[in-house]
This record gives sequence, C-alpha cells and structure tokens, in this order.
Amino acid sequence: MSVVFRNGTVLTVDTGRTVLSGHDVLVTGDRIAAVGVGLEVPEGTEEIDATGGIVMPGMVDTHRHMWQTSLRGYGADWTLTQYFVWNYLEWGRIFRPEDIHAGNLLAALEALDAGVTTTVDWSHGLQTPQHADAAVDALASTAGRFVLAYGNIHDAPANWTADPGFREFVSRRITPGDDMLGFQLAFDVTGDPAFPERPAFEVARELGVGVTTHAGVWGATDDDGVRLMHEHGFAGPDTVYVHAATLSADSYHRIAATGGSVSVSTESEQSAGQGYPPTWALREHGIPVSLSMDTSMWWSADLFSAMRTTLGADRSREHLEAHARGDTVTHSSLRAEQVVEWATRGGARAIGRGSDLGSVEVGRKADLVLLRNDHSPVSFPLLNPHGHVAFQAQRGDVHTVLVDGRVVKRDGRLVDVDLAAARTAVTATVEHLRATMGEAAWQAGMNPEIPETKVLDNPYTYTDYRSAATHGG
Repeated sequence: MSVVFRNGTVLTVDTGRTVLSGHDVLVTGDRIAAVGVGLEVPEGTEEIDATGGIVMPGMVDTHRHMWQTSLRGYGADWTLTQYFVWNYLEWGRIFRPEDIHAGNLLAALEALDAGVTTTVDWSHGLQTPQHADAAVDALASTAGRFVLAYGNIHDAPANWTADPGFREFVSRRITPGDDMLGFQLAFDVTGDPAFPERPAFEVARELGVGVTTHAGVWGATDDDGVRLMHEHGFAGPDTVYVHAATLSADSYHRIAATGGSVSVSTESEQSAGQGYPPTWALREHGIPVSLSMDTSMWWSADLFSAMRTTLGADRSREHLEAHARGDTVTHSSLRAEQVVEWATRGGARAIGRGSDLGSVEVGRKADLVLLRNDHSPVSFPLLNPHGHVAFQAQRGDVHTVLVDGRVVKRDGRLVDVDLAAARTAVTATVEHLRATMGEAAWQAGMNPEIPETKVLDNPYTYTDYRSAATHGG
C-alpha cells in the first residue's frame, strides 16, 4: 500500500538539516518514494493530513535495558550503586524468561508510542538461551525495528559467548542482514590487565557483529578498558561506547581514531552518577553521538526527554565554565537541530544503518513520525521546527508512526496492539518478583541500604580486579 503525508513541515535530517514547509511525503511499500509539494499519488493511497504538524524520521534509541521495563519507576531514587547491587548482585537473577518477555513487550510498545521506531535492546539479563528466546519473541510480536544486544551480567563474557547454547541461539534466531532485527554483543570491559573479555571480542569478530559497552562509568569502567580494546585491535567503527562520561582525552582520541561512536544517556548520567554527560567533550573530539534512555526503572523512555536534557546539560556546563572565567556565553554551541540529528540519523549511523534510516529522503526506509496535536495549545505556533521537537514536543504529540512503511500508530493510538495482554504479563512479573523477594525486601528495594562489602569499584563478579583510579582501588 501507499501512504502520503500532506502539507507538513518536513525535517529531513539530511546532511544540510533541511526544513521543508508545506511539503508532502509519499511512501510506497517500505520506502520513501517522493518528497515534494502537491504530489500525485497512486490510487488508493492513504492520505494523512500533516497540516500544522512536523514530519520527521523515526527516532533511534541506541541503549535501552528493555527487560527491566516491568519495574517502571521502581528505582526512581536509586544511585548507580543501588542499581548495581539490586540488579547485578542480588535480584537480577530471579527474572524468568517470561519476565524478560513481559518487559521487552511493554518496552517495545512504549517505544513505538513515542515515535522511537528502532531500539537497541541492551539485553544484559539473558541468563540462558531461553531468556534470549523470550526477548526476541517479544520484539518480534510488535511492529518495531530492533537490535538485540545480547548480554549476561551474571557471567563472564568469555563464558557465555562460548556456551554452546548461545551459539545455537545465534544460528537459530539471528539472520545476518535481517532488516528488522539486528544483532550486537553487549558486555563491559573492567580494565583488568589480563583482558578477560578478549574471547568475547573474538566471538563478536567471528560473528561479524559490533560490540556495545558501558565505558567511562565512574567506579566501574574507565580509561583502562578503552585502552585495552584499542591496543588489542578490538575498537572499531561498529563499537558503541555507552555513557563515556569519565574518560580522559586519551580515550576520546582512541575512540575518534577508530571511528567509534558514543551513546549518551543524559537523564541517566545526571541522576545515577556515571559522570557528567559528555557531549561537550565528544563534540570537541569529533566523535559521533547518538542518544538513549537506559532504563525505565528510573526514567522516561522517550527521546524527547533525551533531547531536552542533553541540550540542558551541555549548555549548563558551557555557562558555568564561562562564569568561572568571569565571562558569559553569547551563542550556544549546541543547537536544537544537532540533538534532533543525534536522536535520528546519529542513532542510525551507530547501528550501521546510516545509509537507509534516520532521514526523510527518497529511497530511504519509511520509518516516519508525524507530530501533530490539534488538541494541545503547545502545538502552535510552529516557528522553529527543530527547537519545537527538542523543547516543546512530547509523546502525546506523536500522531502517526510508520515503521518499514506500515502504519503502527494512527490518530494518537497504537494500531493492532493488545495492551491488556501486556498489562497482564507485566502484572504477573511484578507479582513474581514481590513474592520471591518478600514484601520487606520489595519495599526496601526502592531505596536499599548498601552493605559496606558491596560498595565495589565495579559490579562484575567474574574478576577481582580493582582499579587504582576508582574508589575500590
């Protein structure tokens, strides 16, 4: 079928960040067929009035722990240490395959509702291949585009990547070049000089897939991990460094020189304590940026929040530095159009889809979002479209979403979605967790005490390494 958006303001997010007023966008099959004014369209084309609205590329979230979404808001007051202890050292192991499925399903639907058409499922709760099957089953049951970043925080990367069950899962469920389900390996590098993560990198190379890794997280991963990856030849253009908030210039130079990119989760970095959101440093070093939301155990899961907080954090630092010099900022270095690009084209580049996703151009995949809300006084006037997306828009303004040319949200409602079934599955997960933990531990878990023995410089149990640069050294 064909779909045409009529008379919208089109944010192309092309190389010139072109804005087209009063334009149509025609979709035929899974591709953008034409962009222009008063387009002639095939008979039977579905017409969507975009007057007063914004047509933009579908957004791409490059780092989200989707399996945790059943516990939305549970850790709202956590620090990073509390998150590590709760998930890595205590209760993450009690998630069953059906709990992974419930969290992934809810997260996938939530992403589409917010105009996030592609999500990297940073799935580090995959204790068994059965957990991984449940994760993929949930993703495949929705109309979204995903990348499964396979991980297991409860075992050493060298162990789980060598498990015959993992290899069998990959051969059975992962198809190279799959348009709707990409694949990465997800694990962190502690900085241990023995480089125990090397076998996992070798598996990634053998499979021909990239690695996504939490790097530059205060108290957990630091410059040593980046240096080891680089010195051993495992840093490359398909490497995504998540957070990268506490790295030195040396690490940024290594990332830039090898063509890597950084996924910035500003809400997470601001609140949890990985370090100050590093977009200012990434821009200085010419490192490509994408945006992500991390986990709904704390924060929202829409990229409007990501764009807004990223602009705020970057500009706040710029102002504070100027004030410390007795100076002021007359022109902001980071502009709204840049964060809109990071939320779309930047994410597409990070997952190796920069040639067919992330912009509104003829021949590209038809992953599109229409922002239009005639019932909101915030929807007009539309004077600065990029600024409107970054500072004014929210998930309630997402009128229509297309993924691969298919309408998955229309008139503000998801299409062909059984929310009742998702609610039932998530309710069962919450009941299982509460019953297994016990009510006292469940209530205490929202702001848990941390025994001195668990305040570690990293939460990774497969190595006793302690870095002198972190508080556990």
